Amino acid sequence: MNPIENILPFLQTPLGTLLFIPLYALWVSILLPGIWASMLAGALYGTWIGSCIVFIGACIGAFISFLLGRTLLRNWAQQKLSKNAKLLVIEKAVNKEGLKLILLTRLSPIFPFSLLNLAYGLSKISIKDYSIGLIGILPGTILFCNLGSLAGTLSNFNEILENNENSFSLLLKVIGIFATLAIIILISRTSTKILQELDSLD
Repeated sequence: MNPIENILPFLQTPLGTLLFIPLYALWVSILLPGIWASMLAGALYGTWIGSCIVFIGACIGAFISFLLGRTLLRNWAQQKLSKNAKLLVIEKAVNKEGLKLILLTRLSPIFPFSLLNLAYGLSKISIKDYSIGLIGILPGTILFCNLGSLAGTLSNFNEILENNENSFSLLLKVIGIFATLAIIILISRTSTKILQELDSLD
């Protein structure tokens, strides 16, 4: 039997649900992209519970990377970020713009989540502002969990066709995805524009 066939049902148990949080935190703290893990959470737990689980795990992982970038891995983080001009600009600008810049970069899709955590660890930003800025990951979290939930629903497509209630639920999920995507695009364009304006002032 495929090991995944045993793992996925376990992750849907109460214990597995709790374990998913530190696993997600570890995933993003070692600089792996969180998109697929977020979609898995959506498929396993649904949009809203999955989003809560991912948000908690992402916050824990973000703090791990932030603290490592500020302490043990500072030299390694500086070498890693020296190859990314955009993140170098952010590291320098955040001391002046503070919380506003953190929120904007969290909302803009042009900055990778894991590397951004390291960049802020190298900066002089306060833990308070860093914590509040994590609110900016919520739109993307909901979107990818919603996509994962939709994928999980489509895996039972034959049942959906035979059940009007499930069909209506599927329609709501699709509408929700497009609505969330439209909001994210609008927010991303606005935040990216503001970031470009801030960059041009330096």
